[in-house]
Amino acid sequence: MNFRNRALWALAASALIAGCAKTGDLVVDQGVGISAVLTACPAVGIPDFTGDITQFATVGDRTAGNIDVTAAITNLRSTCNETGERVYTEASFDVHARRSDTRGARTVRLPYFVTVLRGGTSVVSKRVGTVTLTFADGQERARGSARAGSYITKADASLPPDIRTQITKRRKPGDPEAALDPLTLPEVKAAIARTRFEMLVGFQLTEEQLAFNATK
Repeated sequence: MNFRNRALWALAASALIAGCAKTGDLVVDQGVGISAVLTACPAVGIPDFTGDITQFATVGDRTAGNIDVTAAITNLRSTCNETGERVYTEASFDVHARRSDTRGARTVRLPYFVTVLRGGTSVVSKRVGTVTLTFADGQERARGSARAGSYITKADASLPPDIRTQITKRRKPGDPEAALDPLTLPEVKAAIARTRFEMLVGFQLTEEQLAFNATK
């Protein structure tokens, strides 16, 4: 993509986001042509190295010929209701699995986690669930689905009034604060970080499985 196309895309993205903002929404600039509307809904995603799982037939043998079952999380989607004092987010996803030995019917249960993080580091909650996959006799592949929900307090995901005022107040030319970007102030950056929540979904892996994913 050349510079001209990148610039046009950035301007279009900025206009689209600004057009989606409602009265009272706080739009935070993140760079030239890029804006984000602050929302109480958490971002939903899959952490690195946790979106797939490999199980081996014999413990300790991590060669390709010893692979028993592999599976991957796909089609992660979410809905969010932020109309009340508590924000409810529900994530649903599919799991596609493959087994090496197709003899006989078999049921495989794989553990997954749902974690809510605040500010990128603080764990608010964590739950572990199980997705069930059923292979028919002679079937190599199977598919399962799961869903999970989480609540956060809307007040925790909202900027304090004083910080909001500090960001949005009008500055007159010539004022000492006119040339100062309020988003660069440590207290503002910290306040925004505290309102950012993430809902993360992935397989509940052992240390060995996580290490395998990180090195393959």
